[in-house]
Amino acid sequence: MRYRLVLIGLLTAGLCSCGHKSVRDIPVEEPTAESAPVRDIRWGICVDSLDITDSVIGRNELLSTILTRNGVSLQTVHQVDQASQETWSVRKIQAGKPYHIVRDRDSLSTARYFVYDINKTDYVVYSLTDSIYSYTGSIPTDTVLNFVSGSIQSSLWNAMIDKGADPELAGMLSDVYSWTIDFFGIQKNDSFSVYYEEVYADSVRVGNGNILASNFITGGSNHYAFRYTYEDERGEYFDEKGTSLRRAFLKAPLNYSRISSRFSNARVHPITKVVRAHHGVDYAAPSGTPVYSVGDGVVITKGWDSKGGGNYLKIKHNSTYTTEYMHLRGFASGINQGTHVTQGQLIGYVGATGMATGPHLDYRVFKDGTAIDPLRMDLPAVEPIKPEDMPEFIRAVSGYMKMVGLSVPDTVIVTADPTDSINSLQ
Repeated sequence: MRYRLVLIGLLTAGLCSCGHKSVRDIPVEEPTAESAPVRDIRWGICVDSLDITDSVIGRNELLSTILTRNGVSLQTVHQVDQASQETWSVRKIQAGKPYHIVRDRDSLSTARYFVYDINKTDYVVYSLTDSIYSYTGSIPTDTVLNFVSGSIQSSLWNAMIDKGADPELAGMLSDVYSWTIDFFGIQKNDSFSVYYEEVYADSVRVGNGNILASNFITGGSNHYAFRYTYEDERGEYFDEKGTSLRRAFLKAPLNYSRISSRFSNARVHPITKVVRAHHGVDYAAPSGTPVYSVGDGVVITKGWDSKGGGNYLKIKHNSTYTTEYMHLRGFASGINQGTHVTQGQLIGYVGATGMATGPHLDYRVFKDGTAIDPLRMDLPAVEPIKPEDMPEFIRAVSGYMKMVGLSVPDTVIVTADPTDSINSLQ
């Protein structure tokens, strides 16, 4: 059974543009209770006297085509492109996304604003007349707290659907526990309890917020997770003992001289001169430089890459992340397929095997099978909660602990219990 509690309304201030002036030029006036007119405000624009046409970006459809079809000159289109660079570039517009044409009702041939829905809550407005400019905004949202629990009969995805929860919550749980639970190995009758946020806009559900607390029981063992902001960092997940659920990678697998090539979807290969993707980072280093595993894991591949990678290794770190090390001169002793390695363990040596112009390490990271830029990976701190901070941590998550069936230590003064409010709504 799921329970719902409206927690807070996150409101973003809108700008009103009546009389068709620039929204930046309209002073904000506080209306009186007696004379305040009811205005139709959308995207920060007062649209009382305007006409709105809703549509969707077509496949291979260009913004210039849409705007010129609505009476906007090519010169203005160019100005919009230039003005958007510092807010939200028109070049990011994607097929299938909704957009809105706003124009005067007495002049339906010319658009005054082009509004693009970035996602279900965020938008960008491009002003097409008077001064050319753009700005982004968000529609007001409410955060709703929900609780769902159940057991797995076929898959976690289906279990969420059976309980009426968003199946994407299964993927969120997988991310929370990506370092501690192999979700490819979960079994029938494993169970879960999740306390989480949902986001609503104009009473319409637009997505999930954060998982606040959860317990995943697999193989008869409890795996608790509590979201907590520690030492002014962003929210992270810790278990009931204050241990971080994340196991960060090393920032680099070796001591290197320089980065000779970065992650790219179109790089000219130094040997073949062919433009192709390079989904890794090349670290230039002397031949024989030690290479270390960036995290705990299992060697799943050791051998020769006939496509140019030379001697290489692949290490599976969890159900989400795999790393690859290419052009190695050789492998460290005891490193074979199936070998368990720990973070910082020696696995090989820099070389120039395969298609290489000089000694370097080609290092690659895959998330759910897709290559990602190693230099842009989020590497959160993994230090546990300090002993002196544990009482505060327990107090902060005590209500969540009770929600997922965990007893709160008797020595801790319990804070407000979220179940009290939820139970009152049953």
